[in-house]
Amino acid sequence: MKKELTCIICPNGCTVTVETDEKTNDIISIEGYACPKGEQYARQEFTEPLRTVTSSVRIQGGELPLVSVRLTKPVPQKRIFDVMDEIKKITVQAPVAVGTVVKKSVLGFDSDLIATKSVGKISEEK
Repeated sequence: MKKELTCIICPNGCTVTVETDEKTNDIISIEGYACPKGEQYARQEFTEPLRTVTSSVRIQGGELPLVSVRLTKPVPQKRIFDVMDEIKKITVQAPVAVGTVVKKSVLGFDSDLIATKSVGKISEEK
């Protein structure tokens, strides 16, 4: 069986073809990549696709109601909904700076959830 995918590692956007054994699902060949990274990407995408998750979490006492966050490393695509369920449970206290670790090792993965925006604390002076 052959499957085509577009490599997203570099701007070339190579169309890579992965041929697999129909019985064992093992990779027989990978063609169409212009660099070794394309082959690695296709192999990873076929065996266990990974994705980086971006989202937002609630913030208490902040100038904004939410702060944007992302994972520091990709996680298996099949676990994205589990990761999102975990992120939904999180509320942080203001202030939050860019790069602040909001949660370490989300679901035991070697990937931390970090803030991608600074959100200041609401000033109580009026």
